[in-house]
Amino acid sequence: MSSNVILGLATRQNLLSLQNVNDQISKSQNALATGLKVSSAVDNAVSFFQAQSLNQRASDLTQRKGQIDQGISSVTTATQGVQSVVSTLEQLQGILQSAATESAAQRSAAGTQFGTIAQQLNNLVNAASYQGLNLINSTKSALKLQFSITSTDTFKISGSNLQVSVLVTAGKVLASNLASKLVGKKFSAVSNSTSLFTTAFNSLQNAVFKAQATAQSLGGNVTFLQTRESFTAQYVTTLQGGADKLVVADVNAESTNLVTLQTRQQLSIQSLSIATQSEQAVLRLFH
Repeated sequence: MSSNVILGLATRQNLLSLQNVNDQISKSQNALATGLKVSSAVDNAVSFFQAQSLNQRASDLTQRKGQIDQGISSVTTATQGVQSVVSTLEQLQGILQSAATESAAQRSAAGTQFGTIAQQLNNLVNAASYQGLNLINSTKSALKLQFSITSTDTFKISGSNLQVSVLVTAGKVLASNLASKLVGKKFSAVSNSTSLFTTAFNSLQNAVFKAQATAQSLGGNVTFLQTRESFTAQYVTTLQGGADKLVVADVNAESTNLVTLQTRQQLSIQSLSIATQSEQAVLRLFH
């Protein structure tokens, strides 16, 4: 004897309709609970993996943005260091100008001061480091940034050497006539002629020009990096927004849809009940 329950066509159709509505209600409730209309590849494989790819790209760029931000700090530190170098060089020029018209005793004191400040200039240059990177004390130093996973999307800022021995191009004149490598302890031994002080002053002026050119270049790089950082932030937002469009649920739409489905569920239950009652009425005819 068969134990299978035989359903009438109307009952079966209404039952299938009710099951379909219940499945849709479950999806809407899940979307409202999780905030996602696509929470796994089962829901929609194409949208799920497209969104995953976009989010991975956004994550990579977010990391690159952090590196750009650190790069900006490195270059800004170097720029601030160069600005201080320029101020120090101008201070040294002031000492030379004064020494040109001073007495031997005054020149001796000026020479000591000149040497001390010159040494401090080197110390300042060596101190302009950010996370171990110094862009103004060696031409071998460099800042390298990769803006994306593309190997060609890179940027490099080469370092400069602004130490006194390198920055002052007329070092030989200063060494032989004023002091050894800008120490300046023998200013008092220089004749009353101001020509040597003028030569030294001009040498420092060339150093100022070189430092200013370095500062201008670094400043331009900071501006570019800030622009690139802003673009990266906007790009990340766009990528994340694109991913959200693929998988994030519209809460308002899902709420409305849920109410509609619940109404359909009630109607389906009523239809199923009517179909069942109709079948029962037919069976009564055989009693």
